[in-house]
Amino acid sequence: MTTTDRASAAPRDTTLNGLLDNRVRLRQPRRGFRVAVDTVFLAAVVPARPGDRVLDLGCGVGGAGLCLLARSPESHVTGVEIDSESALLARENAAGNDVAGRFEVIEGDIRDPALDLVPASFDHVMANPPYLDGQRARPSPHWRRARATVAGADGLSPWLRAAERFVRPGGSVTLIHRADRLAELLDGMTWITGRLRVFPLQPKSGRTAKRVLVQGRKSETGPTVFLPGLVLHESDGSYSAAAERVLRQGEGLDLA
Repeated sequence: MTTTDRASAAPRDTTLNGLLDNRVRLRQPRRGFRVAVDTVFLAAVVPARPGDRVLDLGCGVGGAGLCLLARSPESHVTGVEIDSESALLARENAAGNDVAGRFEVIEGDIRDPALDLVPASFDHVMANPPYLDGQRARPSPHWRRARATVAGADGLSPWLRAAERFVRPGGSVTLIHRADRLAELLDGMTWITGRLRVFPLQPKSGRTAKRVLVQGRKSETGPTVFLPGLVLHESDGSYSAAAERVLRQGEGLDLA
């Protein structure tokens, strides 16, 4: 695809939205997959330090990478995105937030063995994989949203293989996924590490978690630990104080 082709492929029907109390400004398609709080929480738990290199598998329009750079401005993020329109928007969003020099976007397939990345070269890998089971889900009629939310026949395997391939020994791998698929996620992540941290996100106090964050470090050993997690909403539907600190103030969460 030429540069001209890519420019013409950019979706023009977009909205401009704010994350982290508008410290991050994000342009995204009006229809199809849109950034949600999952993106912000994923970025919040990646333990990036100054100078660290972070890989975002399936970066979409760049939401997680931009949130991470807002919290850790001396890090460097590389995003991989299969959809040309989303990849172009991610580059535009990086430029619009003045982080183009620290946020590189590669258009490509994480399953491609020729993907232009050096193995074991990243300090951290993060991903928000498609969370619906392709064998059971009723996909969205909007094909981009369907591709972003419905897993292929090989499920989480491509995402975990890519994470294991590109993270350095001792580096962290962090995924956010549906809580009802936690067993599959834990089973798959043992390819990478035996020391896992599970952090549930409960919609309200006393409610079953709908999402979980799972993090481990490559080649480390140890038991799987279930952490107390975080309650997103008060009984009246407003965000909890703990959620506000992450979603508005850009506070990080330590899963160590």
